[in-house]
Amino acid sequence: MSLLSEYWLISAPGEKTPQQTFDKLSQAAKSGNDKLAETYKFSIPDLKVGTLDILVALSDDLGKIDAYTESVVRKASSTLEDVLELSAKGNLTENLRVSGDTPPQIYLQKFSWDLAKYPVKQPLRAIADVISKDVSHIEEELKTRYNKYNALKGNLQQLERKATGSLLTRNIADLVKKEDFILDSEYLVTLVVIIPKILAEDWFKTYERLAEKVVPRSSKVVYDDPEHNLVTVTIFRTIQDEFKNKCRENKFMVRDFQYDENEIQAGKDELDKLSAEKKKKFGPLVKWLKINFGEAFVAWMHIKALRVFTESVLRYGLPVNFQAMLVRPIKKNHKRMKDVLNQLYGHLDSTALSGQQMSTMEIPGINLTASDYFPYVFYKVSLDMLEPVR
Repeated sequence: MSLLSEYWLISAPGEKTPQQTFDKLSQAAKSGNDKLAETYKFSIPDLKVGTLDILVALSDDLGKIDAYTESVVRKASSTLEDVLELSAKGNLTENLRVSGDTPPQIYLQKFSWDLAKYPVKQPLRAIADVISKDVSHIEEELKTRYNKYNALKGNLQQLERKATGSLLTRNIADLVKKEDFILDSEYLVTLVVIIPKILAEDWFKTYERLAEKVVPRSSKVVYDDPEHNLVTVTIFRTIQDEFKNKCRENKFMVRDFQYDENEIQAGKDELDKLSAEKKKKFGPLVKWLKINFGEAFVAWMHIKALRVFTESVLRYGLPVNFQAMLVRPIKKNHKRMKDVLNQLYGHLDSTALSGQQMSTMEIPGINLTASDYFPYVFYKVSLDMLEPVR
């Protein structure tokens, strides 16, 4: 049974009781032996309604907060994936948890309003503002922490790249030895030259004649890769510029390198330091991302609950009597389940039997695009960030 990664968060007016509304939906979703969807109750407590004007204004703002909160949830998820350097989302899913060790799908399916964090006696606007402020703080902190870690990671990668790759560009300090060089000589200097392998024979035949005062038989290969040889050659200091020019004319590349044990050691120390610092920051950052993905996800679901409550009151009126429900369609029965919902609730708004029939209508006070407008309150909750890559 293949389920969609999205849930439909809907509400409909209560029958004699809200429970009967849910039972009716659950029965319709079974459709004989062919199950169309999984259904769950989405419990929303009795919140403070306020005035109609407040609800209409809040409805618009909640749409923006919803989109913003979802973006932070996704940003936390993608950042964790990047920091963990995961190759498949299946591995990411194992690391995304809510309220301790609860998978996001299970938290959504068993949603329960956090009364301690968001007291129901507060006005709806106050609750929305608290959630928005909390999510904004998570986003700011995420940017700061991730940027610092990324800068560190970038510096480390830059040093690591210099330690590998082509002899034309890589750091050659770890490829040569002290005995390969004439050091502390007033007259002589040892140069490092990169020779294309196809020109290796030419080099050894001609290097002594590229300029005067080249020390005979001083060149030797100290390292090679599939394309180049790294050779040293000793010359008199006075002919350095002339020798380098002659090398360039013959497609031999003289690397700008001086053997200095202190600098070489400092480079190795810097690499070790950055590597250790990255490891030191990795654990706390992963822990913070996991915790705050969960916090952002909880905030997102509470915003969804606020939207359902607000829209349900605007749609169905007072006294408050509706049932919020989650529908998770079976992939192959996606369209059939939409038809079932229209059959159940189409009478609630005869002007909109389906969102597809509406192209340009704007609905004042109902913060939905035309294609998302249905006779019943409807919000899509997409958890595709949890889906394995196929």
